[in-house]
Amino acid sequence: MTSATTRRRPYRVSLILDLRGSAESPEVAIERLKEILQSIDCKVTEVENLGQREFSRAVDRNFLNGLYVQFHFEGPVNAPAAFAEKLRLDRTVDRIMVQVSKR
Repeated sequence: MTSATTRRRPYRVSLILDLRGSAESPEVAIERLKEILQSIDCKVTEVENLGQREFSRAVDRNFLNGLYVQFHFEGPVNAPAAFAEKLRLDRTVDRIMVQVSKR
């Protein structure tokens, strides 16, 4: 019988990155996030850089657009919470949304 933490599920995480004031290029930031996922026992299957997009409703008038990135990965059921916790203090990640994928 498998425990809840060892079962693997497919997920899709969508991120909005705020790279203002960061010396990191988008590719380096994406690779760093991919390594964070791999460090919590996730297998990244696909990475999509959706590019810079303007917000339809900007909360901060100094931050009108962000870099949208999606990761498709398989991981344990606690992976979304662990990933969000690792990114909690990361200033380059503005928003994060994790969904269970149908893949």
